[in-house]
Amino acid sequence: MIKNIIPLLFLLFPLLGNSQGVLFYTNSGKVNFTSDAPLEVIKASSNSVAGAVKSSDRSFAFSVLVKSFEGFNSSLQRTHFNENYLESDKYPKITFEGKIIEDINLGKDGTYNIRGKGKFSVHGVTQERIIPCKIIVSNGKLSISANFTVFLDDHNIKIPAIVNQKIAEEILVSINIEMIIKK
Repeated sequence: MIKNIIPLLFLLFPLLGNSQGVLFYTNSGKVNFTSDAPLEVIKASSNSVAGAVKSSDRSFAFSVLVKSFEGFNSSLQRTHFNENYLESDKYPKITFEGKIIEDINLGKDGTYNIRGKGKFSVHGVTQERIIPCKIIVSNGKLSISANFTVFLDDHNIKIPAIVNQKIAEEILVSINIEMIIKK
């Protein structure tokens, strides 16, 4: 997983050198999703969110491999998720890259309610999104949590009519990411 994020980090975040600020990173963030449809509730999660936040300009980049999601109600459901709906061989990653809108000091301990604005890509479709998040900075560590909704239509994810009562049109997503300073 870390091999997939390293090229992204080097493209987005030039070496810090003597610049002010620090780079927080993770390769074990958690993301959960829930599809709460009339006939079935589907839950899955991944503990493989990779990402970085650069304190000097408040930029960020996060990525998770679609195939890293586990859970579901059956192995067949997971197979359909990867092969038919998210098409993970064709679109292997979900990404969110952008900047924190608020002018906060990520070097100062505290709790911050912020908005991350950037390009959110799922299933080959990129959309500009603003996602409210809570950030806690404590003892050189960064904790990020957020809850938001992803609409399948927004990302051209088609659900066959035969199962449309089993898969929700809007997916509830929650993230919990713990980051440390890159040394």
